[in-house]
Amino acid sequence: MLGILRLDTQFPRLPGDVGHPATWRDLGIPVRYRVVAGASPQRVVREADPALLQPFVDGARALVDEGATALTTSCGFLVRWQRELAAAVPVPMWTSALLALPALARPGVVTVDAASLGAAELAAAGASPDTPVEGLAPGCALQRTLLDDLPTLDAVQAEADTVAAALRLVERHPGLDTLVLECTNLPPYANAVQRATGRPVHHLMTLVHERWKGLNP
Repeated sequence: MLGILRLDTQFPRLPGDVGHPATWRDLGIPVRYRVVAGASPQRVVREADPALLQPFVDGARALVDEGATALTTSCGFLVRWQRELAAAVPVPMWTSALLALPALARPGVVTVDAASLGAAELAAAGASPDTPVEGLAPGCALQRTLLDDLPTLDAVQAEADTVAAALRLVERHPGLDTLVLECTNLPPYANAVQRATGRPVHHLMTLVHERWKGLNP
């Protein structure tokens, strides 16, 4: 069983999102969620609130006690605590799709908030600090839904916002050969991003699926 540490959110989740049960059912991976109370997108993404580390550690250990044989999270920014969380549990911990970066030749990152994703987060993932990063447009509909934890989601606009960010990234860095979606809420739009950019797209579910198969051949 895969244990998933989830942020404390209300925004809608589409199939393909880390928090939608069909996402994992389609991958054939049994999951159990544990919501970390008080872990809002604002506190995790923009504030990197250190007071949340212990609740995430406690949640990770509880999931292991419940039978989880590997762990992941519902926010790519938790890569900041990859080392601490991995050290706290006796099973593999995959905090973020950003962990895929070191194995990719010329990757770029699409994130929910470029202002919050810098060299420290990339270093925590073992990636080069000069990895190109592009965020959702500040204040766009999808960013507001995710970071302000709004109760409604316009899926058509959300796809457009994600594709626009990806196109900005490849326009600035045309040599990129792969894109990585930091945010676990962006994978529902991964196919649209791949069509628009002509690049393969990696995200949390592709990373976890590959590593899960390694544990469960």
